[in-house]
Amino acid sequence: MKDGFEKKIGQRLHHVARLQRALAARRLQEIGLFPGQETVLKLLAESDGRTMTELAGALKVRPPTASKTVGRLSAQGLLVRRASEGDARLVRVHLTDEGRSRAGAIDSIWDSLEETMTAGLDGKERKRLRKLLRKIEKNLSAQLGTVASEADEEADAEGAEEESV
Repeated sequence: MKDGFEKKIGQRLHHVARLQRALAARRLQEIGLFPGQETVLKLLAESDGRTMTELAGALKVRPPTASKTVGRLSAQGLLVRRASEGDARLVRVHLTDEGRSRAGAIDSIWDSLEETMTAGLDGKERKRLRKLLRKIEKNLSAQLGTVASEADEEADAEGAEEESV
C-alpha cells in the first residue's frame, strides 16, 4: 500500500532535480566539463578577469572550492590566472579562446535541457511553472534566511507586468 510519499511535492521536486542534474552532467561531459564548471565559464564570459574572491562569491562557495574548480579548468586550458595590472598580489582569472568557445556551447546545452524538461508544456504552462517554482524558492529561502537574487526579483516584476497587461 502506498503512503502518499510519491505524491509529496518535495519528493517530486527532488526526483526531477536529480534527473535534471544527471542529464545536465551527461551533456556537459560531451564538451569535456563536469557539473559546476559550466557556471565558472559562464561567469567569466559575462565578466572576464574576476578575482578568486569574486568568483567564490558569485558561485556561493568558499574560496578554496572555487580555487579547486579554477585549477581544474586551468589544467584543461580553459582558464588562465594572471596577476592584476594594478596590484601584482591580486590574481585575476581569464578565459582562454578555448574557454570562451566552451562557454558558448553551454548556452545550447541549457537551451536543449529546457526544451527536454518542458516538452509538452505550452507557453502559459511554462510561465505558470516558473512562477510556482519562484514561490517555492522564496518560501525555502525565507526559512534559510537567504535573500532572493536580483534575477528572481526582476522575473517577478516582469511576471507582474505581463499579468497586468
